Amino acid sequence: YLSEWHANNYPVWMAEACERLGLDYKIAYAWAEQNVSPVDGRSTEEWCRAFGVEKCETLAQLCEKSDVIVVLAPSNPETHLRFAEEVLKYGKRTYIDKTFAPDLATAKKIFALGEQYGTLFFSSSALRFATELGEYENCRQIFVTGSGATIEEYIIHMIEMAVKKLGLGAEKIMAERYGAQTFLHIAYGDDRVANMIFARSLPYSLYMSDGEPKGVRPVTTTVQSKFFDGLIEDILKFFETGTISFDVAETLEVMKLREGAVLAEQRMGEWIDLSKLG
Repeated sequence: YLSEWHANNYPVWMAEACERLGLDYKIAYAWAEQNVSPVDGRSTEEWCRAFGVEKCETLAQLCEKSDVIVVLAPSNPETHLRFAEEVLKYGKRTYIDKTFAPDLATAKKIFALGEQYGTLFFSSSALRFATELGEYENCRQIFVTGSGATIEEYIIHMIEMAVKKLGLGAEKIMAERYGAQTFLHIAYGDDRVANMIFARSLPYSLYMSDGEPKGVRPVTTTVQSKFFDGLIEDILKFFETGTISFDVAETLEVMKLREGAVLAEQRMGEWIDLSKLG
């Protein structure tokens, strides 16, 4: 369905980003599998009228008419594989919104489709573009806090930030609960460490350190930057140039950790071997 927080903001944000970047993109066509939004009861036709967008009757019609494509189902990652099966065969640059896939195995299937059709695409949480992440260069230990309704939907943001700073190679993850807070511990098998606290109403915040007793002074900061501006600009630059601004292997790492976090929440106190996923 169309009428939800992201789709109700992206048209304006994209127009503003185009003006900043000197680009000429607009949301011209839209299609929704479900006609009436369960969020606010607004229909696809009503949404299209509100944003000056032409409604397409089928996903194929949207793909044929569009120059570039956004797959936007942020609360329903289980739909992304079947959407990708239709969209990616057109070979048009595509952004698939977070959460990219419900599990690592499905994420790998979507990447295989991209390779099969030679279609460039990427996915990311907007929190990857928080400027606060750039405040510490040689990060080997990161501690992230964040919130949301459920770990299944919102842990992606915290994991995306950790992976951006620590890279690939997480080996195992464990969850512990203390009252309303869920602690997640991620081990890498070297000096890298990631820890997270997830709970309702916690702000997104970061502690970044090189882990050395006499190393560079750690940074502790609350995420307050306009990270959605960064995401939208990155999407538009990708549409324009075909260049993805980060190693897409990190997306599979994020999906591995996200699946591990969901399992760890179900099996408190047990280390989840990430090598057995996907």
